[in-house]
Parts: sequence; structure tokens; C-alpha cells
Amino acid sequence: MSALSAVVYREMKIRATNLTFIFWDLFFPLLYMLVFGVGVNSALGAPTGIGNVGYNEFFLAGVLAMASFAIASNTSWSFFLDRDNGIFYEMLTYPMRRSEYLLGKVLFNVLIAVAQAALTLAVGRALLGIRLQWPKLPLLLAGMAIGTAGWFFFYAIFALRIRRNDIFNSITSVFYFAFMFASSMFYPLEPLPIWFRRAGLLNPITWEIDWLRYTSIGIGNFHSILLEGAAFLIFSLACFAFAVRCLKQQE
Repeated sequence: MSALSAVVYREMKIRATNLTFIFWDLFFPLLYMLVFGVGVNSALGAPTGIGNVGYNEFFLAGVLAMASFAIASNTSWSFFLDRDNGIFYEMLTYPMRRSEYLLGKVLFNVLIAVAQAALTLAVGRALLGIRLQWPKLPLLLAGMAIGTAGWFFFYAIFALRIRRNDIFNSITSVFYFAFMFASSMFYPLEPLPIWFRRAGLLNPITWEIDWLRYTSIGIGNFHSILLEGAAFLIFSLACFAFAVRCLKQQE
């Protein structure tokens, strides 16, 4: 068994022993869509300010991005568990690259994110009648995989540099609200004040959401979406490189 496979297997065994985390990752975003999305759709009706698109369809990409964001946060938190039981520093002595350690921790959770996306799409289509762009489905799932990995590498930087669990949780809570609400997750950016719109366009989660929205319901400009997708990929690679550097400094 390779080092990467061993880390993936270990992560899978850890998650399998705590089904609450898997249930939370798989179903909480779905419940958010059914409760919040249906409620807003019933209160506001179909118009969203972007063509003939209902709020349920508009909010779908936001739910998917929220899931990848939350799964990444939960995965990065596991560094604190590894430190507490001593396995973290033991694993640093194993004959494997630091990049393999990071990739191994996130790969199984990427599969969870893809499964969550498939479940959300199926329920959204069956219960809410969301019209999906099925030919673009592989691009959507690729966006979920890269999005989850990118946010994990981002959070791993802080998990590796911060020693106190409470400080890490405080920082992730601030990031959660800042990234979520200063983005196109809950509302289109076009009608908003220009300062808010600019902040949203510089927000990496907006890039992910716009990609997921285009590949799920076909809303957006192809060339702009392509640029945002490339920008998020660069963001993910930069976070990965910095996270590997932080991991090397743990020795």
C-alpha cells in the first residue's frame, strides 16, 4: 500500500467510526436547501433578478458550495484531533511526502462532497423540479472536488499554524460569515451597491458558486465563468503550496 493510499484509508476509517460527521456533511446542506430555499421561494416567488430563474434553482449552487466549504472545515479540524492523540507528530516521521499527507486527508472527503452533490441534485430535481444541465454534470462534480480540496488547503494553513482549538473555531466562524454573505450565494450581485459587488467578485467562494451555478442550471457568461474557474484553481494550488510549507515547519 502506498503512503497516499494509507492516509486515505486511515481517514476513511476515522470518518466511518463517526457517522454523525458523515450525516452532517451529506444531509445538512440538503436540509438547508429544503427549508431556507423553499421558504424564500414561497415568500418571494420565482423572480431572482436573473432571467426566468426561481430561487430554488438560483440557491442550488450556493448549497453545493456551502457543503464543500463545511466539509473542508471539518476535515481541517481533524489536525487538532491528531495533535491531541499524538498521531500527528508520529505520522510526520513516516516515509511519505508532506504533500501526500495533505492529499490523503482530503481525498476521501472529496468523495463525500461529490456524493453530497449527487444527493442534492437528485432531491432538487425530484422534489423541487429544478431544471439541471445534465451534459455539464461532470464539470459540476469536478468543481465540487476542486472546491472542497481548495478550501481544505486554505483551512489547513490556519489549523497547522494555530495551536488552540477555540481560536481556530473562532477564525473559521468569521470566515464562514464573511465568505458566505459577501458572495453570490444567497442573492445575485448585480443589483447590489458597487462596493459590495466588488467585494463579492474578489471572494473565492463567489468564483466557486458561479462555476457551480453555470454547470448546474446554465446561468452565467461562459468566458467570465472560465476566468473565475481558473482563478479558483490558482487559489487552490497556492493554498496547497503554503499548507505544505506550514506542514514542513511542524518538524
